Amino acid sequence: MRLMLLTTLAMAAFAGNSLLNRWAVGAGHADAFGFAALRVASGALMLWLLVRMRGASPAWRSSRRMQAVVGLAAYMLGFSAAYLALDAGTGALILFATVQVTMFTGAALAAEPLPPRRWLGAGLALTGLAVLLWPGAGAVPAALPALAMMLAGVGWGVYSLGGQHEADPLAATAANFALCLPVVLVPLMLWPPQVDAVGLALAVASGAVTSGLGYALWFAVLPALGAGRAAVAQLGVPVLAMLGGAAILAEPPSMAAILAAAVVLGGVALGLRR
Repeated sequence: MRLMLLTTLAMAAFAGNSLLNRWAVGAGHADAFGFAALRVASGALMLWLLVRMRGASPAWRSSRRMQAVVGLAAYMLGFSAAYLALDAGTGALILFATVQVTMFTGAALAAEPLPPRRWLGAGLALTGLAVLLWPGAGAVPAALPALAMMLAGVGWGVYSLGGQHEADPLAATAANFALCLPVVLVPLMLWPPQVDAVGLALAVASGAVTSGLGYALWFAVLPALGAGRAAVAQLGVPVLAMLGGAAILAEPPSMAAILAAAVVLGGVALGLRR
């Protein structure tokens, strides 16, 4: 029960990132790359403060640190760029469907046990995602934003796979964010940031709370979940993002989308059961 509760809290943080990013970038309060840089910077500061409060330091040395930093940077940049055109729910659907494929591939390559029930749960959840993206049920995204979100999904999947093996999740996440910051600053050399006060507040909230704290929690529960169950669990995020998009951003789903969301949640529940 505790594992399910913590996993649900982490998924809520992930959905919050979609809402905050779409709100800022989609409404013109921030440019995509400026938002990503502010998000990473505020997340790095929050995580550094938390690590220092424990009397420790970020875990700079790790054989998987480069994998995590590259994955995190790809996720951050692709995620922000995609939300210039995608609504919150559709973006989250593409993201976590890609994460699903990436993490199941990683689990299979690592020879992690994947019982039939977990494959069935993943298949059921993916069926719901397919219905949500079907013309007439959800939104058919433009090609470039969809590709940007798929890049983000591969990056997040790679990042999550590496996070399973961290001995100190908080210290590892702090190091990842700090080392990722110079990478996400590179695009700003070509495209100067355009961020207003609302965009700044949303970026800081996304970085410090739903990213920094949310990712630290995610790294903490990953070892208990394993790659297979972690991949299935994240399929619930698009449903949360869709509901939040309807309530906060006035992006209401169709009835077909709501029914498909129920299929997604059923698949997630099946895949998470021990």
